[in-house]
Amino acid sequence: METDGEKLVLSMDDYQRVTDEFHGAKVWWGLRRRPAAASKWSMYVGEGRRFYKLTFHKRYRELIIKSYLVHVMKKGKEISKRNRPRKLYTNRADSSKSSSSMWSHIVFDHKASFETMALDYEKKQKIVEDLLAFSKNKDFFERAGRAWKRGCLLYGPPGTGKSTMIAAMANLLSYDAYDLKLTAVKDNIELRRLLIETTSKSIVVIEDIDCSLDLTGQRNKMAEESCSKDEKEKWKKERKKSRVTLLGLLNFIDGIWSSCGSERLIVFTTNYVEKLDPALIRRGRMDKHIELSYCSFQGFKVLAKNYLNLDNHQTFERVESLIGVTKITPADVAESLMPKSPLQNDPETCLSNLIQALEEANELEAKKSKGIEPTKN
Repeated sequence: METDGEKLVLSMDDYQRVTDEFHGAKVWWGLRRRPAAASKWSMYVGEGRRFYKLTFHKRYRELIIKSYLVHVMKKGKEISKRNRPRKLYTNRADSSKSSSSMWSHIVFDHKASFETMALDYEKKQKIVEDLLAFSKNKDFFERAGRAWKRGCLLYGPPGTGKSTMIAAMANLLSYDAYDLKLTAVKDNIELRRLLIETTSKSIVVIEDIDCSLDLTGQRNKMAEESCSKDEKEKWKKERKKSRVTLLGLLNFIDGIWSSCGSERLIVFTTNYVEKLDPALIRRGRMDKHIELSYCSFQGFKVLAKNYLNLDNHQTFERVESLIGVTKITPADVAESLMPKSPLQNDPETCLSNLIQALEEANELEAKKSKGIEPTKN
Protein backbone atom coordinates (compact mmCIF):
# COMPACT_ATOMS: atom_id res chain seq x y z
CA MET A 1 0.00 0.00 0.00
CA GLU A 2 1.30 3.46 -0.93
CA THR A 3 -0.09 6.96 -1.28
CA ASP A 4 0.24 9.45 -4.11
CA GLY A 5 -0.68 12.82 -2.58
CA GLU A 6 -4.23 12.32 -1.32
CA LYS A 7 -4.76 9.25 -3.52
CA LEU A 8 -4.55 5.79 -2.00
CA VAL A 9 -2.60 3.20 -4.02
CA LEU A 10 -3.12 -0.47 -3.17
CA SER A 11 -1.19 -3.42 -4.57
CA MET A 12 -2.53 -7.00 -4.51
CA ASP A 13 -2.51 -10.07 -6.69
CA ASP A 14 -5.59 -10.98 -8.72
CA TYR A 15 -8.30 -12.54 -6.55
CA GLN A 16 -6.13 -12.22 -3.45
CA ARG A 17 -8.08 -11.73 -0.22
CA VAL A 18 -6.65 -9.88 2.80
CA THR A 19 -8.29 -9.70 6.23
CA ASP A 20 -7.88 -6.71 8.54
CA GLU A 21 -9.33 -5.72 11.91
CA PHE A 22 -10.00 -2.21 13.21
CA HIS A 23 -11.49 -1.45 16.65
CA GLY A 24 -13.20 -4.85 16.73
CA ALA A 25 -14.54 -4.60 13.18
CA LYS A 26 -13.30 -7.22 10.74
CA VAL A 27 -12.94 -6.23 7.09
CA TRP A 28 -11.88 -8.04 3.94
CA TRP A 29 -9.98 -6.53 1.01
CA GLY A 30 -10.09 -8.28 -2.35
CA LEU A 31 -8.88 -7.57 -5.89
CA ARG A 32 -11.48 -8.28 -8.57
CA ARG A 33 -12.00 -7.82 -12.30
CA ARG A 34 -15.04 -6.22 -13.89
CA PRO A 35 -15.74 -7.75 -17.34
CA ALA A 36 -15.24 -5.20 -20.09
CA ALA A 37 -17.97 -4.57 -22.63
CA ALA A 38 -17.22 -5.50 -26.26
CA SER A 39 -16.61 -2.52 -28.52
CA LYS A 40 -18.32 -2.24 -31.90
CA TRP A 41 -14.95 -1.21 -33.29
CA SER A 42 -13.26 -4.43 -32.18
CA MET A 43 -13.98 -8.15 -32.26
CA TYR A 44 -12.06 -8.62 -29.01
CA VAL A 45 -13.18 -8.18 -25.45
CA GLY A 46 -10.70 -6.54 -23.06
CA GLU A 47 -9.45 -8.14 -19.87
CA GLY A 48 -11.73 -5.98 -17.78
CA ARG A 49 -11.05 -3.28 -15.23
CA ARG A 50 -9.50 -4.18 -11.90
CA PHE A 51 -11.06 -2.85 -8.73
CA TYR A 52 -10.72 -3.37 -4.99
CA LYS A 53 -13.66 -4.64 -3.01
CA LEU A 54 -13.94 -3.85 0.70
CA THR A 55 -16.38 -6.07 2.59
CA PHE A 56 -17.62 -5.48 6.14
CA HIS A 57 -20.77 -5.88 8.22
CA LYS A 58 -23.24 -3.07 7.70
CA ARG A 59 -23.29 -2.20 11.40
CA TYR A 60 -19.69 -0.98 11.02
CA ARG A 61 -20.48 1.30 8.09
CA GLU A 62 -19.96 4.60 9.94
CA LEU A 63 -16.77 3.37 11.66
CA ILE A 64 -15.30 2.21 8.36
CA ILE A 65 -16.14 5.35 6.39
CA LYS A 66 -15.27 7.93 9.04
CA SER A 67 -12.34 6.29 10.82
CA TYR A 68 -10.97 3.17 9.14
CA LEU A 69 -10.37 4.65 5.67
CA VAL A 70 -8.73 7.70 7.27
CA HIS A 71 -6.51 5.31 9.26
CA VAL A 72 -5.56 3.42 6.09
CA MET A 73 -4.63 6.66 4.33
CA LYS A 74 -2.51 7.79 7.29
CA LYS A 75 -0.64 4.47 7.48
CA GLY A 76 -0.13 4.49 3.73
CA LYS A 77 1.49 7.92 3.92
CA GLU A 78 3.78 6.75 6.72
CA ILE A 79 4.89 3.75 4.66
CA SER A 80 5.44 5.95 1.62
CA LYS A 81 7.53 8.38 3.69
CA ARG A 82 9.71 5.58 5.07
CA ASN A 83 10.29 4.00 1.66
CA ARG A 84 10.94 7.10 -0.42
CA PRO A 85 14.55 7.96 -1.29
CA ARG A 86 15.57 10.90 0.87
CA LYS A 87 17.70 13.78 -0.38
CA LEU A 88 20.55 15.95 0.82
CA TYR A 89 20.28 19.52 -0.49
CA THR A 90 22.76 22.37 -0.64
CA ASN A 91 22.14 25.92 -1.82
CA ARG A 92 23.53 26.96 -5.19
CA ALA A 93 26.16 29.70 -5.14
CA ASP A 94 24.91 31.07 -8.49
CA SER A 95 21.17 30.74 -7.85
CA SER A 96 20.51 34.33 -8.97
CA LYS A 97 21.74 33.50 -12.47
CA SER A 98 19.30 30.70 -13.01
CA SER A 99 15.53 30.34 -12.92
CA SER A 100 15.80 26.77 -11.64
CA SER A 101 15.64 25.75 -7.99
CA MET A 102 17.94 27.49 -5.56
CA TRP A 103 18.89 24.07 -4.18
CA SER A 104 20.79 21.19 -5.73
CA HIS A 105 20.56 17.70 -4.26
CA ILE A 106 21.93 14.17 -4.14
CA VAL A 107 20.46 10.98 -2.67
CA PHE A 108 20.96 10.98 1.11
CA ASP A 109 22.32 7.59 2.15
CA HIS A 110 24.15 8.17 5.42
CA LYS A 111 24.14 5.09 7.70
CA ALA A 112 24.29 6.91 11.04
CA SER A 113 21.78 5.96 13.71
CA PHE A 114 21.33 6.68 17.39
CA GLU A 115 22.12 3.03 18.14
CA THR A 116 25.63 3.41 16.68
CA MET A 117 26.38 6.86 18.17
CA ALA A 118 28.99 7.02 20.95
CA LEU A 119 26.66 8.63 23.53
CA ASP A 120 25.40 7.59 26.93
CA TYR A 121 22.23 5.51 26.59
CA GLU A 122 20.05 7.79 28.76
CA LYS A 123 21.06 10.88 26.79
CA LYS A 124 20.30 9.20 23.47
CA GLN A 125 16.92 8.07 24.72
CA LYS A 126 15.94 11.58 25.78
CA ILE A 127 16.94 13.01 22.40
CA VAL A 128 15.07 10.28 20.49
CA GLU A 129 11.94 10.73 22.62
CA ASP A 130 12.03 14.50 22.06
CA LEU A 131 12.36 14.11 18.28
CA LEU A 132 9.61 11.52 18.01
CA ALA A 133 7.29 13.61 20.19
CA PHE A 134 7.89 16.59 17.88
CA SER A 135 7.16 14.58 14.72
CA LYS A 136 3.91 13.17 16.13
CA ASN A 137 2.59 16.35 17.74
CA LYS A 138 0.87 18.09 14.85
CA ASP A 139 -2.37 18.50 16.81
CA PHE A 140 -0.54 20.17 19.70
CA PHE A 141 1.11 22.79 17.48
CA GLU A 142 -2.20 23.56 15.77
CA ARG A 143 -4.02 23.83 19.08
CA ALA A 144 -1.30 26.08 20.54
CA GLY A 145 -1.29 28.29 17.44
CA ARG A 146 2.41 27.66 16.79
CA ALA A 147 4.29 26.84 13.61
CA TRP A 148 5.19 23.13 13.47
CA LYS A 149 8.95 23.58 13.73
CA ARG A 150 11.70 23.13 16.30
CA GLY A 151 15.18 24.56 16.72
CA CYS A 152 18.12 22.46 17.95
CA LEU A 153 21.57 23.70 18.90
CA LEU A 154 24.37 21.11 18.81
CA TYR A 155 27.55 22.27 20.50
CA GLY A 156 30.82 20.77 21.67
CA PRO A 157 34.47 20.33 20.66
CA PRO A 158 35.36 19.21 17.11
CA GLY A 159 35.07 15.45 16.60
CA THR A 160 32.30 14.87 19.11
CA GLY A 161 29.70 13.81 16.54
CA LYS A 162 27.63 16.89 15.64
CA SER A 163 27.38 16.06 11.93
CA THR A 164 26.73 12.40 12.74
CA MET A 165 23.94 13.47 15.08
CA ILE A 166 22.26 15.39 12.23
CA ALA A 167 22.41 12.32 9.98
CA ALA A 168 20.97 10.16 12.78
CA MET A 169 18.11 12.66 13.24
CA ALA A 170 17.32 12.55 9.52
CA ASN A 171 17.38 8.75 9.49
CA LEU A 172 15.21 8.47 12.61
CA LEU A 173 12.50 10.78 11.25
CA SER A 174 12.94 9.98 7.53
CA TYR A 175 13.47 13.68 6.79
CA ASP A 176 15.34 15.32 3.92
CA ALA A 177 18.33 17.44 4.93
CA TYR A 178 19.17 20.96 3.71
CA ASP A 179 22.80 21.98 4.25
CA LEU A 180 22.59 25.78 4.15
CA LYS A 181 25.86 27.63 3.46
CA LEU A 182 25.24 31.16 4.69
CA THR A 183 28.40 32.51 3.08
CA ALA A 184 26.95 31.60 -0.33
CA VAL A 185 23.73 33.56 0.31
CA LYS A 186 23.73 37.04 -1.24
CA ASP A 187 21.38 38.83 1.16
CA ASN A 188 18.38 38.49 3.47
CA ILE A 189 15.93 38.35 0.57
CA GLU A 190 17.75 35.40 -0.96
CA LEU A 191 17.82 33.72 2.46
CA ARG A 192 14.02 34.02 2.63
CA ARG A 193 13.64 32.55 -0.88
CA LEU A 194 15.78 29.60 0.17
CA LEU A 195 13.55 29.02 3.19
CA ILE A 196 10.40 29.11 1.06
CA GLU A 197 11.83 26.42 -1.26
CA THR A 198 12.52 23.95 1.54
CA THR A 199 9.97 21.17 1.91
CA SER A 200 8.10 19.97 4.96
CA LYS A 201 9.50 16.97 6.83
CA SER A 202 13.04 18.30 6.58
CA ILE A 203 16.06 19.40 8.61
CA VAL A 204 17.63 22.75 7.74
CA VAL A 205 21.24 22.75 8.93
CA ILE A 206 23.71 25.60 9.39
CA GLU A 207 27.02 24.13 10.53
CA ASP A 208 29.61 26.22 12.40
CA ILE A 209 27.14 29.07 12.81
CA ASP A 210 29.77 31.09 14.69
CA CYS A 211 31.92 31.20 11.54
CA SER A 212 29.09 31.68 9.03
CA LEU A 213 27.53 35.05 9.81
CA ASP A 214 28.93 38.51 9.09
CA LEU A 215 28.36 40.32 12.36
CA THR A 216 29.49 43.75 13.42
CA GLY A 217 31.60 45.25 16.19
CA GLN A 218 32.25 43.04 19.21
CA ARG A 219 30.09 40.24 17.81
CA ASN A 220 32.20 40.15 14.66
CA LYS A 221 35.40 40.01 16.70
CA MET A 222 34.10 37.22 18.90
CA ALA A 223 32.97 35.16 15.91
CA GLU A 224 36.37 35.50 14.23
CA GLU A 225 38.16 34.42 17.41
CA SER A 226 36.08 31.23 17.53
CA CYS A 227 37.37 30.03 14.13
CA SER A 228 40.65 28.42 13.21
CA LYS A 229 43.18 30.42 11.17
CA ASP A 230 42.24 28.69 7.90
CA GLU A 231 38.51 29.05 8.60
CA LYS A 232 39.02 32.74 9.44
CA GLU A 233 40.76 33.52 6.15
CA LYS A 234 38.18 31.60 4.14
CA TRP A 235 35.36 33.29 6.04
CA LYS A 236 36.76 36.79 5.43
CA LYS A 237 36.83 36.15 1.68
CA GLU A 238 33.39 34.58 1.49
CA ARG A 239 31.55 37.02 3.74
CA LYS A 240 32.41 39.90 1.38
CA LYS A 241 30.03 38.28 -1.10
CA SER A 242 27.20 37.97 1.45
CA ARG A 243 25.10 40.65 3.12
CA VAL A 244 23.06 38.33 5.34
CA THR A 245 22.57 40.01 8.73
CA LEU A 246 21.84 38.71 12.20
CA LEU A 247 18.33 40.18 11.95
CA GLY A 248 17.80 38.36 8.65
CA LEU A 249 18.82 35.09 10.26
CA LEU A 250 16.57 35.66 13.27
CA ASN A 251 13.63 36.21 10.92
CA PHE A 252 14.64 33.03 9.08
CA ILE A 253 14.36 31.05 12.33
CA ASP A 254 11.14 32.41 13.81
CA GLY A 255 9.84 35.27 11.66
CA ILE A 256 6.50 35.16 9.88
CA TRP A 257 8.06 33.50 6.81
CA SER A 258 9.42 30.65 8.93
CA SER A 259 5.89 29.23 9.20
CA CYS A 260 5.54 28.72 5.43
CA GLY A 261 6.18 24.98 5.86
CA SER A 262 5.49 22.39 8.54
CA GLU A 263 7.27 19.60 10.43
CA ARG A 264 10.69 21.19 10.05
CA LEU A 265 13.79 21.12 12.26
CA ILE A 266 16.30 23.97 12.17
CA VAL A 267 19.71 22.86 13.47
CA PHE A 268 22.75 24.99 14.28
CA THR A 269 26.14 23.53 15.18
CA THR A 270 29.05 25.27 16.86
CA ASN A 271 32.31 24.42 18.60
CA TYR A 272 32.06 27.52 20.78
CA VAL A 273 28.57 28.06 22.18
CA GLU A 274 29.81 30.80 24.51
CA LYS A 275 30.72 32.96 21.49
CA LEU A 276 27.20 33.00 20.04
CA ASP A 277 24.87 35.95 20.40
CA PRO A 278 22.23 35.17 23.08
CA ALA A 279 19.48 36.42 20.75
CA LEU A 280 20.36 33.65 18.31
CA ILE A 281 20.10 30.70 20.68
CA ARG A 282 17.44 31.71 23.20
CA ARG A 283 14.56 29.32 23.91
CA GLY A 284 11.88 29.73 21.29
CA ARG A 285 14.51 29.89 18.56
CA MET A 286 16.81 27.08 19.57
CA ASP A 287 14.35 25.10 21.71
CA LYS A 288 16.71 22.27 22.57
CA HIS A 289 20.41 22.62 23.38
CA ILE A 290 22.39 19.38 23.03
CA GLU A 291 25.96 19.23 24.28
CA LEU A 292 28.21 16.66 22.60
CA SER A 293 31.34 16.26 24.66
CA TYR A 294 34.33 13.95 25.03
CA CYS A 295 33.96 10.20 24.87
CA SER A 296 32.72 8.39 27.98
CA PHE A 297 33.16 4.72 28.81
CA GLN A 298 29.59 4.02 27.64
CA GLY A 299 30.40 5.76 24.37
CA PHE A 300 33.54 3.67 24.02
CA LYS A 301 31.54 0.46 24.51
CA VAL A 302 29.23 1.47 21.66
CA LEU A 303 32.25 2.03 19.40
CA ALA A 304 33.86 -1.25 20.50
CA LYS A 305 30.67 -3.03 19.47
CA ASN A 306 30.51 -1.15 16.15
CA TYR A 307 34.16 -1.58 15.16
CA LEU A 308 35.27 -4.78 16.91
CA ASN A 309 31.96 -6.55 17.63
CA LEU A 310 32.99 -6.78 21.29
CA ASP A 311 30.69 -6.48 24.30
CA ASN A 312 33.47 -7.08 26.79
CA HIS A 313 37.22 -7.68 26.93
CA GLN A 314 39.93 -7.97 29.56
CA THR A 315 41.33 -4.56 28.54
CA PHE A 316 38.01 -2.75 29.11
CA GLU A 317 38.86 -2.13 32.78
CA ARG A 318 42.06 -0.31 31.77
CA VAL A 319 40.19 1.70 29.15
CA GLU A 320 37.54 2.69 31.70
CA SER A 321 40.15 3.96 34.18
CA LEU A 322 41.86 6.06 31.49
CA ILE A 323 38.90 7.38 29.54
CA GLY A 324 37.27 8.73 32.70
CA VAL A 325 40.14 11.20 33.22
CA THR A 326 41.15 11.85 29.60
CA LYS A 327 39.72 14.34 27.12
CA ILE A 328 39.43 12.29 23.94
CA THR A 329 36.74 12.69 21.30
CA PRO A 330 34.64 9.84 19.88
CA ALA A 331 36.32 10.51 16.51
CA ASP A 332 39.76 9.88 18.04
CA VAL A 333 38.55 6.73 19.80
CA ALA A 334 37.06 5.45 16.53
CA GLU A 335 40.33 6.17 14.71
CA SER A 336 42.29 4.15 17.28
CA LEU A 337 39.90 1.21 16.93
CA MET A 338 40.11 1.29 13.14
CA PRO A 339 42.36 -1.50 11.75
CA LYS A 340 45.50 0.08 10.30
CA SER A 341 46.19 -2.79 7.90
CA PRO A 342 44.84 -6.27 7.03
CA LEU A 343 47.50 -7.70 9.36
CA GLN A 344 46.45 -5.52 12.29
CA ASN A 345 42.70 -6.09 12.36
CA ASP A 346 42.50 -8.19 15.54
CA PRO A 347 40.76 -6.68 18.58
CA GLU A 348 43.86 -6.97 20.77
CA THR A 349 45.90 -4.73 18.50
CA CYS A 350 43.12 -2.15 18.09
CA LEU A 351 42.48 -1.94 21.83
CA SER A 352 46.22 -1.66 22.46
CA ASN A 353 46.31 1.28 20.03
CA LEU A 354 43.49 2.95 21.93
CA ILE A 355 45.12 2.47 25.33
CA GLN A 356 48.34 3.97 23.97
CA ALA A 357 46.40 6.96 22.56
CA LEU A 358 44.64 7.46 25.91
CA GLU A 359 47.91 7.33 27.84
CA GLU A 360 49.53 9.85 25.50
CA ALA A 361 46.52 12.20 25.69
CA ASN A 362 46.46 11.89 29.47
CA GLU A 363 50.17 12.67 29.69
CA LEU A 364 49.75 15.69 27.42
CA GLU A 365 46.90 17.04 29.56
CA ALA A 366 49.02 16.59 32.69
CA LYS A 367 51.86 18.61 31.15
CA LYS A 368 49.49 21.38 30.08
CA SER A 369 48.03 21.61 33.57
CA LYS A 370 51.57 22.14 34.92
CA GLY A 371 52.30 24.78 32.32
CA ILE A 372 54.76 22.59 30.41
CA GLU A 373 54.72 23.17 26.68
CA PRO A 374 54.63 19.87 24.70
CA THR A 375 57.73 19.18 22.64
CA LYS A 376 57.34 19.10 18.88
CA ASN A 377 58.64 16.07 16.99
